[in-house]
Amino acid sequence: MITRLLVANRGEITRRVFATCRAMGVQTVAVHSDADAHAPFVAEADQAVRLPGDTPAETYLRVDLILDAARRSGADAVHPGYGFLAENAEFAAAVADAGLTWVGPPAKVIAAMGDKLAAKALLAEAGVPMLPSWTDADQVTDFPVLVKASAGGGGRGMRIVRDAAGLAEAVASARREAAAAFGDGTVFIERYVERGRHVEVQILGDTHGTVQVLGVRECSIQRRHQKIIEEAPGLVPAEVRERLHEAAEAAGRAVDYVGAGTVEFLLTPDGAVYFLEMNTRLQVEHPVTELVTPAGLDLVRMQLLVAEGEPLPAQHHAPATRGHAIEVRLCAEEPAQDWRPATGTLHRFDVPGVDREFGGVDRSGLRLDSGVVAGSVVGVHYDSLLAKVIAVAPTRAEAIRALAGALARAEIHGVATNRDLLVRVLRSREFGAGEIDTGFLDRHPEVFAPLLPADQLPVTALAAALAAAAHRRASAPVLAGLPSGWRNVPAVPQVTRFAGPEGELEVRYRLDRTGGLAEWSVAHHTVADHGGPGDTDERRAAGRPGAADDSAERQVVELVEATPDRVVLDVDGVRRSYRVHRVGSEFFVDGPDGAASLAELPRLPLPTAELAAGSLLAPLPGAVTRVHVEVGQRVSAGDPLLTLEAMKLEHPVLAPTDGVVTELPVPAGGQVRTGAVLAVIGKDH
Repeated sequence: MITRLLVANRGEITRRVFATCRAMGVQTVAVHSDADAHAPFVAEADQAVRLPGDTPAETYLRVDLILDAARRSGADAVHPGYGFLAENAEFAAAVADAGLTWVGPPAKVIAAMGDKLAAKALLAEAGVPMLPSWTDADQVTDFPVLVKASAGGGGRGMRIVRDAAGLAEAVASARREAAAAFGDGTVFIERYVERGRHVEVQILGDTHGTVQVLGVRECSIQRRHQKIIEEAPGLVPAEVRERLHEAAEAAGRAVDYVGAGTVEFLLTPDGAVYFLEMNTRLQVEHPVTELVTPAGLDLVRMQLLVAEGEPLPAQHHAPATRGHAIEVRLCAEEPAQDWRPATGTLHRFDVPGVDREFGGVDRSGLRLDSGVVAGSVVGVHYDSLLAKVIAVAPTRAEAIRALAGALARAEIHGVATNRDLLVRVLRSREFGAGEIDTGFLDRHPEVFAPLLPADQLPVTALAAALAAAAHRRASAPVLAGLPSGWRNVPAVPQVTRFAGPEGELEVRYRLDRTGGLAEWSVAHHTVADHGGPGDTDERRAAGRPGAADDSAERQVVELVEATPDRVVLDVDGVRRSYRVHRVGSEFFVDGPDGAASLAELPRLPLPTAELAAGSLLAPLPGAVTRVHVEVGQRVSAGDPLLTLEAMKLEHPVLAPTDGVVTELPVPAGGQVRTGAVLAVIGKDH
């Protein structure tokens, strides 16, 4: 019987496993990098062992350090979580050789399924349908194709290639990314199916020969081949569901599967089913299966019981499901900036209406599986996943509405996320109708827009300015009851300037002697694409149009209430409440239409060093893995200049305009901080 479990992972999956351990009375051990020393999963562990270093290669991928941590802590079992070493057969064998209980399938099964090419051959003999694939790029004659990593998963090391010209570079790039993520750069090539859907079947096996099928999940909403929205039960007809169950069970029996695993399939538009891969671990999206299983299934508990040798009950058919569950992956990234990872400190992390964390929910409600809390620091060394938010309800439509509403009202301050995109996808007509496939995001650019409409940004900025004024009055040592900026004789208005999402916002307002809003205006100076002056838009209270922009939409705004953390405005006869959270000069405003992050600019800014015209700055910390150009080389807009690696993914840095490369201050292999100059593009004379 397992008494003390070490989880060889980090973040939300470690917290998820710990939650089940606490319920079962199992002691817990965490291992952590220096970067994770203050992470929630470390604080929740009964014991924690430091792995010196920050990067995965220095820490979570070190088998020797993890086994030493198990010995030092007295752990008698190891759970791998997902990612890192979870599908590493050598790690599983080393754990067993050390006399520890391995929570997962045997090393030989991991090895068989981890080599995706060998797995395809093995399972094809068992009757599981397969797509054609190749190991040599010279063998490929038909396009499009998909380059895939043979080891690992999660979308890393995957590239779509639509013609022969791009195949060699896609293979090389996929090899580098796979090697960085999994320690194995082996890739293969598979036929790519347009408008295909990604569906998968949860299986569970024991050491007594039983293989259970626990239903189908729908996982087609993906970015960069990584799932971001999953749901159960899968959106497939009964006949297709039966074929998927049969194929998944055949795959499990072919390898004598033990533990929790997932068999992934591609569903073509004409209803054909093809094997993609078997994941020999617990999946990120396992909660949706747990929440629609009537018996209140806990897959982690089942993993531990199976590892202890307990038999599973015989199963004659997949269990019936109840209701519908949908999960979204909340990630620190900027979807509109080519999914650029985001870093920083989470000053606030609050999802309203959560019924339970890391556990079952009754017929309807919200579950949160999070790796972060308020105060967590999001760095560059690991995956961008912050949390999973899951809704379960009697119907799919109800689950969609509940999940979208909770996300829209969530207060996530300090780090950019994909929250707005997730809400827009959930609320789209096509998603609601089940018209989805793996290319959904490519065909729907409208979901990349922020939730907050552009015409509501000025009023949002006004709310931030009024909250700032309320803060100043509340902290004033004398005459705190006077309205901010009040004078016997009206003179000039109060002025507050903010750096907004797309430029500078200059808020001007004046309060009367009762504290009411006498007048206001907001000038929005947008930033042009290449450093030009941009445009100016302005919103004013009706009746005070001014002279600069008589065509601007006028809104009648009355101040109802203003405190440092809440502002209520009556906008054109509709009362609107804004929650304001201030951290230093940063203002995080959550309103009825969406959220905005605004940075108050100093009235008298200090001089700073002037950057050379055409400077390209690092959008986040990372490592320059390759430099594609030389100083003096002519480039065109869109040409790749260099490749930056952060959060285990490669991010190309492209030329924003035509010109000549005049500076390349960072060589390949160099580390950069946010804002560092990566290259300078001068005019081509």
